[in-house]
Amino acid sequence: VQLVESGGGLVQPGGSLRLSCSASGLTFSNYRMTWYRQAPGKEREFVALISGLNDIASYSDSVKGRFTISRDNAKNTVYLQMNSLKPEDTAVYYCKAELTSFPSLVVYWGQGTQVTVSS
Repeated sequence: VQLVESGGGLVQPGGSLRLSCSASGLTFSNYRMTWYRQAPGKEREFVALISGLNDIASYSDSVKGRFTISRDNAKNTVYLQMNSLKPEDTAVYYCKAELTSFPSLVVYWGQGTQVTVSS
């Protein structure tokens, strides 16, 4: 199984970026996909998630209204559209694939992509 994030970079405050996380080696549509981020010196924090088959999304309060998570099961890819970016959004962004099949929990992580918001 492999998760590969892309789309990070340097952007000015108020700008936009779209992150992608491409998955291989798993039945993608069965997995809940989640974006996390980790800023220097801080713990990894939840950003947004999207369920497998019915695309129910949830967001942290800090990004609600600015970020949109979506998925394309045909392409095995989850996206994070980030608008109105702020310096405090600077972090390494990670995607996670999660499948709960009682009593097991299967989790995979990507390697992360850096997002820097700065003028």
